[in-house]
Amino acid sequence: MQCFRPRGKKPARETEKTAVVEERQQLSQSQPVGRDDNEVQQASKYQLSRLMRPDDSNLAGNVHGGIILKMIEEAGCIIGTRHCNVQNGDRCLAALVRVEKTEFLSPMFIGEVAHVTAEITFTSKHSLEVQVKVIGENVLTGAKKLASKAALWYVPCSLKNVEKIMEVPPIKYASAEQEEEGRKRYEAQKMERMETKARIEEAVAPPANPADEPKEQHTVGFSQSSLIHLVGPSDCTLHDYVHGGATMKLMDEVAGIVAARHCNTNIVTASVDAINFHRKIKKGCVLTVTGRLTFISNKSMEIEVMVDASSMVEAEMRKYRAVTAFFTYISLDKDNKPLPVPSLKIESEDEQRRFDEGKARYLQNKAKRLSNNQGQQ
Repeated sequence: MQCFRPRGKKPARETEKTAVVEERQQLSQSQPVGRDDNEVQQASKYQLSRLMRPDDSNLAGNVHGGIILKMIEEAGCIIGTRHCNVQNGDRCLAALVRVEKTEFLSPMFIGEVAHVTAEITFTSKHSLEVQVKVIGENVLTGAKKLASKAALWYVPCSLKNVEKIMEVPPIKYASAEQEEEGRKRYEAQKMERMETKARIEEAVAPPANPADEPKEQHTVGFSQSSLIHLVGPSDCTLHDYVHGGATMKLMDEVAGIVAARHCNTNIVTASVDAINFHRKIKKGCVLTVTGRLTFISNKSMEIEVMVDASSMVEAEMRKYRAVTAFFTYISLDKDNKPLPVPSLKIESEDEQRRFDEGKARYLQNKAKRLSNNQGQQ
């Protein structure tokens, strides 16, 4: 049988060959060899969107704060990694080292679309700042709201040698003032990170044993909680180290348990103070994530969360403090309106010291909010 083909069309095999050639040309053009300034500038912005599903919800039916934190970190990691690979040399992966104060401004609901926008706003020689905003969209009405915002710091680690920190390509700033403001933020977070590192080895009392005598309600010991988590492949980056977002989700879960135990009501994450990633966590490690109340105001609770890691297979690897942060929760009634929080009963000098430190942070944050509100008026 003789086969015919329409005039002007290529045979399927020839068409496939042409497509392969074109795809290879596109891939070669996408390699980071000799990119110009415009391409580098485009690499400093990124957006991801995702529909919020039922398995993203907390017990109250809103989107879990840990899910939002995980999405924020994913967007930051993607944009950071893309930007750091626009130049020649070793390929690298952006590793999270610190998250500045994260604010949860509006709740996200199941069925809404979360639009996560990440932008690189400052670069030093070996680190970069990524500012992230989460916009919640009601797809039925088209209404949008600012749900969360955060600033994250990354360093690029070589894929060949995870201990090697690569240099970060500079970005173009809109003005000298913008660059100077970024430099001030860089110096401030660097100093705070060093101060936090000096106190991270503080021992944490083990959580209460159910067989022991029950703790008095509304004490630190009554609500203190811990989670044990084995780090698996799905938690890890290409380096086989834990994704920062996976760790933050666990931390938010523990903080939520502490808050719920203290006030026995519906609770939501209001904000997260700086999250410091002190040491890397490798696949196969066992994480102990512990949360305890440090300070309580009339309508909010500050919860300190610490992540300790130890290896199951390397006997010489002692348990170490990997991540620390302070989470702020509020108590809500059935109509999602803030409720007064039960007072915290202090039982020791250490608890009083942590309470005083928490109160100082609370007043400082309150003054900063008032200052920002006045500046916007």
